[in-house]
Amino acid sequence: MSPRRHLLAAVVGVAIASPGLHGCMRGCESSRPPVLINTSMFNQPKARAYEASDFFFDGMVMRQPVAGTIARGDLPPQPGSPGEVVAQPEGAAGGTGGAAPDAREAQLARGRERFNIYCTPCHDERGEGRGILFERAKVPTANLHDQKIREQSDDMLFDTITNGKGLMPGYRYPVTAADRRAIIAYVRQLQAADAPVEAAK
Repeated sequence: MSPRRHLLAAVVGVAIASPGLHGCMRGCESSRPPVLINTSMFNQPKARAYEASDFFFDGMVMRQPVAGTIARGDLPPQPGSPGEVVAQPEGAAGGTGGAAPDAREAQLARGRERFNIYCTPCHDERGEGRGILFERAKVPTANLHDQKIREQSDDMLFDTITNGKGLMPGYRYPVTAADRRAIIAYVRQLQAADAPVEAAK
């Protein structure tokens, strides 16, 4: 008999002879806890909230957050978010559309840059919804030139970029509120142009 068969026979013999394992057999009851061959999933070394600890100087397992930490959802309103008043350059009219020419061009340039980073994989460079995800996986993507999207307010587009919609994820964290506004300004430029716009190199 091979060594492997000897080992298997020995394990089976021990299992049959051991009364502690009888509780594992079908139809048998036992007051003993079940035998767990691999206990690492149940007995992992870990610390629980509010437990004492001899490791840390304050005797507590729970650590205090780093100074200046802001909990998700508690970030103060950023410039450009709905309801937030954005300071306009000297001599500019209220609203994004009335910004001074230099500020407006800077916003459009920033919006184009952010659009090409975050939006073109799905919406493509012209915003027609035929990005690489559509080409390779036929992922349905909104055409930003559709009339229903043209008719949406800037705040509605801002909400979609922030929180996502359908298959589109939210970009609240990777894209600042000001950059979301810049993307919207650039999308409005694409819609007004009604012609392909060369992507940023």
